[in-house]
Amino acid sequence: MRVGVLKETYPGERRVALVPAALSSLVRIGADIIVERGAGTSAGFLDRDYEEKGAKLVDRAGIFAGADVILQVRSYGANQDAGAADLEHLSSKHYVIGAADPLGEAEAQQKLAATGATSFALELIPRITRAQSMDVLSSMATIAGYKAVLIAANSLPKMFPMMMTAAGTLTPARVFVIGCGVAGLQACATAKRLGAVVEAYDVRPAVKEQVQSVGAKFIELDLDTAEAEDAGGYAKEQGEDFLRRQREQMGKVVAENDVIITTAAIPGRQSPVLVTAEMVRGMKPGSVIVDLASERGGNCEGTVHGQTVETDGVVIIGPENIPSSIPNHASQMFARNTATFLAALVEDGEISLNMDDEVVTETLVTRNSEVVHPRVREILGLTPSPASIGSD
Repeated sequence: MRVGVLKETYPGERRVALVPAALSSLVRIGADIIVERGAGTSAGFLDRDYEEKGAKLVDRAGIFAGADVILQVRSYGANQDAGAADLEHLSSKHYVIGAADPLGEAEAQQKLAATGATSFALELIPRITRAQSMDVLSSMATIAGYKAVLIAANSLPKMFPMMMTAAGTLTPARVFVIGCGVAGLQACATAKRLGAVVEAYDVRPAVKEQVQSVGAKFIELDLDTAEAEDAGGYAKEQGEDFLRRQREQMGKVVAENDVIITTAAIPGRQSPVLVTAEMVRGMKPGSVIVDLASERGGNCEGTVHGQTVETDGVVIIGPENIPSSIPNHASQMFARNTATFLAALVEDGEISLNMDDEVVTETLVTRNSEVVHPRVREILGLTPSPASIGSD
């Protein structure tokens, strides 16, 4: 089995799917590694670092010609414009592993399927105990939650911690985190370490203890949240009446804080609007909102993805691809997830797909020239189960 690592082509993407330190775990399962020249340079991993770990350096064409397995941070779907050039080089011999945005860009998966390649979308890793070490969403959310606080601190016209100085006492900044998944909890912890007074809210009451464990205060609203969490541990999409009442009660909390960090996203859906224009108008001038859900429309009514805008004296930031801004550690985490996932697919040095394994079935998107993932097929309006899904 030969594993190829491509240099990312998405604009501004600085991560790499496999770092030199992760090569040894794949060599142990019988893999030969080939790496496109310069693949890790932007993340701080030089070509010689890969060579020292036993990888062979090739050009991009050499990856497609020589690799059975192709590892990417952004495979086609998550990189449609620049990634389109790779489609003609894919064939039925290839296994493509990367983040593919299959629920948001389902039609792109049909184009990928047409190449004959078997593809896996790492965003779809099930949230089960044995798959935690493969969970790229959680890894990248950790990066995003940490960096969101730094972005806010850099934009806020205040310091975060309370300080007692000869010029008087400076009160601490107040930070409110909306959505307490991995990104939200990391944002709470980081803001607390910087000295802020931190509050947090999540529609799932079960996360209260986790919020308190990182030093934040959990805000409870008078809402029925009995069915707010799905089987995968994610917040479920709520109806407009629930969201309206939620916004009404949350408005006062928002107005009392200097920084709002929003993280509420529904996989494959538009992000729910939780912070309205009216709520923004109620905030103090100079306040900052960092909207981590901006890629899907944002949790704040005034968010523009990839831009910083000012509305009624409030700075609203819709950051783009935060993990790429910390590419070294983001790549290390992504590589660990990727290598662990690939190792789970290998038996006796070859890819062997166990269709009774939910890690396989939940992430497998294309196979035998068809889209096979049930949720993606539903989005595309296809029949539930293609005959070609098969088993190895």
